[in-house]
Amino acid sequence: MKKEERYKFVLDYFEKNVGNAETELHYTNPYELIVAVSLSAQCTDKRVNLTTPKLFKDFPTAESMANTSPEVIFNYIRSISYPNNKAKNLVGMAKMLVNDFKNVVPSEVDELVKLPGVGRKTANVIASVIFNKPTMAVDTHVFRVSNRIGLTTNAKTPLQSELQLIKFIPVEVVPKAHHWLILHGRYTCLARTPKCTACGLISVCNYFTKQNKSKSVSKPEIKVSSNKAPNNLKNKTHGKKSSKKSGEKISKKSN
Repeated sequence: MKKEERYKFVLDYFEKNVGNAETELHYTNPYELIVAVSLSAQCTDKRVNLTTPKLFKDFPTAESMANTSPEVIFNYIRSISYPNNKAKNLVGMAKMLVNDFKNVVPSEVDELVKLPGVGRKTANVIASVIFNKPTMAVDTHVFRVSNRIGLTTNAKTPLQSELQLIKFIPVEVVPKAHHWLILHGRYTCLARTPKCTACGLISVCNYFTKQNKSKSVSKPEIKVSSNKAPNNLKNKTHGKKSSKKSGEKISKKSN
């Protein structure tokens, strides 16, 4: 199957079966989203959504967060992964938003990545979700799913995956496609035990094809009626056991 055909099949499937998809992080404005996405690095959206209500209530603006300390913010996000670093980054980010960007979240990826704690993935999410730009944020779910299905080829880093995906996904579809791939990886194409029987993409999925091939290979057996092999089987082998292992190796990279 040609790459273009594979992309068309996958995108058509998601459009028909998922339709509009949005981030599962709770937010009401660009400032809240950039805080939530920063907290979500190596942490579940569910945990972030349990943490941010109190944080946003007491620090509703970048200016209010800029006027506090990392030690104070730590107490609000201590249940989040890496709370010390994230507390420092949030305060630093808020100060830069106030001092360098006049309290406005920038729309360009090159500007967003200047903010403390904001990597390319976070910047792409903000640019896509808030400003509807054709940027593809590649997290572990997007990286895994696109590699397994065959949307990307030999992508070793999130950036390599991102560049391949935006090459074939139509500009107007990129913002939705980002969420489609995330949700598919979060609920169907799981890292350890993918739910292939519940997936509508198995007909074009490289991972599923490889898994089935490895399972179908079995060692030939020859039954003999006595302890001694018949003369016509002497000096003959019964077949070689395959040493090929199935599976894949997935790179991870945090913000």
